[in-house]
Amino acid sequence: MAIKVPGKRYGKRLQHSKVFGHGAAHGKHGGNADVLITPLVDMFVIIVLFLIANFSATGEVLMMTKDIQLPEAVNVKEVEMHPVVMVSGDEVSISGNVVGRVQDLVKEEYLNIPALEEKLRDMKKQFEDLHAMADGNTNAFKGDVNIQAHKDVEFSIIKRVMFSCASAGYNNINFATLQKGDPGSGEPTAAKTE
Repeated sequence: MAIKVPGKRYGKRLQHSKVFGHGAAHGKHGGNADVLITPLVDMFVIIVLFLIANFSATGEVLMMTKDIQLPEAVNVKEVEMHPVVMVSGDEVSISGNVVGRVQDLVKEEYLNIPALEEKLRDMKKQFEDLHAMADGNTNAFKGDVNIQAHKDVEFSIIKRVMFSCASAGYNNINFATLQKGDPGSGEPTAAKTE
């Protein structure tokens, strides 16, 4: 190995230039090209971060199923992310967990649905535990819940669902509806109960 005199050392690209080069094949282009990997990796990282931000910001608020046909409403506002109680013609569920069958609920005489109330209380406790360490009241529990019910479900079932939500501390009840007068949209929105 030859001993080299210390001094300025130019990068591979500058060594072959006319100004800084050592006279090796100034006019000829080499067959190999150096690929700059750092900018390529940076570009892919930016793309991945952009996609993650977009997908997390546009998550589904309601889960549309064929069992539930939403009613239409005129005075509506956009759906916000809250726990969703789904009431179809056959069952009542929350977060994908069935908490009661409509046939059984019609036969019972008391107002609340114990399994639904218990699940909502667990969700409230989880929310309060997660936000207990946060400073200030910006993340205080507001008691918002969305009810996504089939348009032909009896009011007695809806009344029991609402009573169970209120008993568990969810007093701000929103009903998921379709906006009336805009037949092409089919976008679910929420009408807030007063």
